[in-house]
Amino acid sequence: MTKKQTYLLALLSAFILWLAWPPHIWLAPLLLIGLVPLFIALNDITNKNDKKTGKRVFLTAGLTFLVWNTASIYWVYNAISASNTGFVGAIVSLLVSLIPYGLGALLMTFAFWLYYQLKTKANTKIAYLGLISFYISMEYLHQSWDLAFPWMTLGNGFAGMHQLAQWYEYTGVYGGSLWILLSNILAFEAYKAWKNNDPKLKPTLSWLLVIILPVGFSLYTYYSYKEKSVPVNVVVVQPNIDPYEKYGSISPEQQLNILTHLSDSVGQVNTEYFIWPETALPRYADEEKIRSNPDFLQAQQFLSKYKNGTLITGIESVKWYNAKETISAKQAKDGTAWYDNYNAAMQVENSAEVAFYHKSKLVPGVEKMPFPKVFSFLAPVFEGLGGSASGWGWQEKPAVFYSQSGIGVAPVVCYESLWGSWIGESVKNGAQFIAIITNDGWWGNTSGKDQHLLYAKLRAIETRRWVVRSANTGISGFINQRGDLVKQSNWWTRDALKADINLNDSITTYVNSGDVLAQIFSVLAVLLALIIPYKKWIKK
Repeated sequence: MTKKQTYLLALLSAFILWLAWPPHIWLAPLLLIGLVPLFIALNDITNKNDKKTGKRVFLTAGLTFLVWNTASIYWVYNAISASNTGFVGAIVSLLVSLIPYGLGALLMTFAFWLYYQLKTKANTKIAYLGLISFYISMEYLHQSWDLAFPWMTLGNGFAGMHQLAQWYEYTGVYGGSLWILLSNILAFEAYKAWKNNDPKLKPTLSWLLVIILPVGFSLYTYYSYKEKSVPVNVVVVQPNIDPYEKYGSISPEQQLNILTHLSDSVGQVNTEYFIWPETALPRYADEEKIRSNPDFLQAQQFLSKYKNGTLITGIESVKWYNAKETISAKQAKDGTAWYDNYNAAMQVENSAEVAFYHKSKLVPGVEKMPFPKVFSFLAPVFEGLGGSASGWGWQEKPAVFYSQSGIGVAPVVCYESLWGSWIGESVKNGAQFIAIITNDGWWGNTSGKDQHLLYAKLRAIETRRWVVRSANTGISGFINQRGDLVKQSNWWTRDALKADINLNDSITTYVNSGDVLAQIFSVLAVLLALIIPYKKWIKK
């Protein structure tokens, strides 16, 4: 096989993975064979075993993952370029976009390169175990460090075809990653057996069982799952205010009028929750003085019409200190005080009680400078790209908002909806449904908004909680405990939706254990990686 042919196989894998990725819902099962062409290419390269084998393995796998990642999250460029206009801005935006395009791809490629290295030192079964461990550990790293962007975790691929992912309530998305990797490995082994005229059916039967058993269990769970009837009437609002005009042509008073009018248009006497989107209240609010804030007072006046009503809204808030109390704190221009600014969720009731949650999973480079202690010298660069040296403030643990009636809600701000274990902590601590507030308008009418919506289905399955989603510019909606999107708004429309959702107090296996599967594979990855230098040392 020529270099050109191996690269074409790598591109074929990238194409299949892209076809299977959300929002291409009905093609999701292609993920179970999408890596087979890449395996064929890598097998041919390693069989030749020349001096440049390692380099060719890295470049071939890298081609697959770079093309797949870029094609699936192309919309990242839209978000960055919107605030960087002109030719120079376009170049800067492209260069910055290469970070999310390339970083995840690099980690995936490194997993395959380690697999090749282990394959030369151990038997096939150990090498395959190494590949699964290396790949999942890289995904877990990309969820855990300061450059986190877990958008392309393999298990997310079944977000659209959630009927096949019902068992995520036991494993989370990393169970999906394991399934996809194992299926591709066995499919490749079956391909080799048939190609070599091997009469043994074991590889093929093993592969079919790995597909059929999870699918059968998932479909049985999906169709037999019954929700307990514990109804609560909830309203979600989509004001559809252009995020680029939010701080300009539309006044804060006008924005609040839009929100309250939409809420009243569908609100009922028994409505218990109104959910407004991320940064719905546009003016910075001092948390210590919130009860005298005019936007807060107007919101509470609106709520007074609903006796049992509770409002959860996005807000940009500020906390002041006498000294630098947090790593994210910034000094005021006059040098007399320090402050943190937050992308926050606020709960308002018909009482004096107010609760805040500060967005914790911040977008690297835009909302938070990665590794702020180490890279503080890069502060001017991040400020030039629209971020800040210290970034937004955040809190260390997830939260639960409790209403006067005792209902617990998990507040989730935008990008945080990718972290199943984070939301699971809120559920373990008493959240009975999940409220996602977001503003997907930054990305424009691209597949980014659709992927973000579909990923929320997995949070519903993992926790068996309803997800209510309020998006400033779409898409808003309701997702039930099976992951069904039961009601949704259209993109770029002003709307308000209401639904009776069911609360749930039961705790799933995944909520109890979190990402223990990924953690186990991460430990295995370290142990198996040590075989590579150990075997080299023994050989010497």
